[in-house]
Order: sequence, then C-alpha cells, then structure tokens
Amino acid sequence: MNIRDVKMLIAEGEGFELEFKRKVSSPEKIARTISAFANTRGGILLFGVDDDGTIVGIESEKSELDLIREAGAQCDPPVPLGIEIVPYNHRDVIVASVDESSEKPHYILTDDRNEKKAFIRVNANSVIASKEVIKVLRDERDDKPPLTLSIGENEKRLFSYFETAEKITVQEYADLVNVSYRRASRILTTLVRAGVVRIHTMERNDYFTLSSDDEVSAKNRTTRSRTQRPH
Repeated sequence: MNIRDVKMLIAEGEGFELEFKRKVSSPEKIARTISAFANTRGGILLFGVDDDGTIVGIESEKSELDLIREAGAQCDPPVPLGIEIVPYNHRDVIVASVDESSEKPHYILTDDRNEKKAFIRVNANSVIASKEVIKVLRDERDDKPPLTLSIGENEKRLFSYFETAEKITVQEYADLVNVSYRRASRILTTLVRAGVVRIHTMERNDYFTLSSDDEVSAKNRTTRSRTQRPH
C-alpha cells in the first residue's frame, strides 16, 4: 500500500470497515475496535490520520506498533493483524488490517478488569454486543454442529406476528408467546442461525425481522454445504 491508496481510503470516510486514529491512545481502546472488526466483517485502522481525514502522521513508529500489537494480543482469543507502514512527509501512517474472524466471538477485558465483553461494528462505531448477538456469533463458527430446526406453536405465532409487523424485540416476543426472556432469546437466535430471521443491532438494543426469500435460500445453501463437508 502507498500514500495514494491511503488517501483513497481517507476519501471514503470513516465507516463500518474503516476508522481513523490520530495516535494510539491506549491498547484497550484500540482492542475494542480490533475485536469489533474481527467479530463483524473485518476492517482497517489508519493511525496518523485525524478525525477530519487530515494526515498528521506518527512520530514514533516503533512505540505505536508495540501498542497496536499489544491491543491485538489483549483480545481473547488474540486477533492477528496485518500491518503496513506508509511514509508521508517525513512521518508515517500505520495501516492495520483486521480480517473477519473464524473464531468469533473475540472478547476484551473492560476497564475494571472483572468482566469480558465482545464488541461489534454498528455503522462507524464499535458497540458492546448483546447476549443474542454473541450467540449468533458463536453459531457462525464452522465447527458448530448441523442445525436441527423444529417449528412449533411459538415459532408459528412469531410468523403470524410478522404478517402485520416489521420487527420485534426479545422482550416483545417473550410477552407475545408468554415465555421467559431466556427462552425467547434462544428461539430467536436459533431462527437467525437457520436464516429465517435477521438480527439488527442498534447502539442501545437489538430487534429481529423476517428474512427475505433470497436470504433464506442463501442461508440454506450455506448450511447444506457445511453439513456435507467431509470430517
């Protein structure tokens, strides 16, 4: 990658798969973004770039690199990084690339060091993943056993609900079918794994919608290919 490539990225602006960092403020804050990229679709961090896209460069390349690598190692499991140094006006821009992980979810320790939390990308932000999202992330792993889906009365009532409504939360579904929050969460995340329902993450809460026919067909093809994979 050269400075022209960096400028092309900057022109796109910060977003779902791109974040600018003037410097490494702390490994933990960088670890949040790294883990969020790994838990979602991957992404790129540009160090030495201000929020407005101005290239300011990095003064001490070695110390910044050490902190970035430390941030990747703080994730649990650790997240490997692809790092490139791009010279610019006697300074450097550090490009840290994160691939979407096959070992989701990745956690980091919170400030109090007593609790691990997973982060995901929502628009241009890294936000804490809900229990439902974490379950979906686990279900995306290739080592998950084949899914056996059973459609009962609770599922049928959900489909009837979607005939007149566009979305539903876990609590709304629990109230609809008169089950515990935990059971409602389990049913919805199982339907997400089956491709029948989609989960949408907002910065404060999640909601679920019915998947389109095309999404269900694509999910079914993926599920079949996984179950036919030789062991």
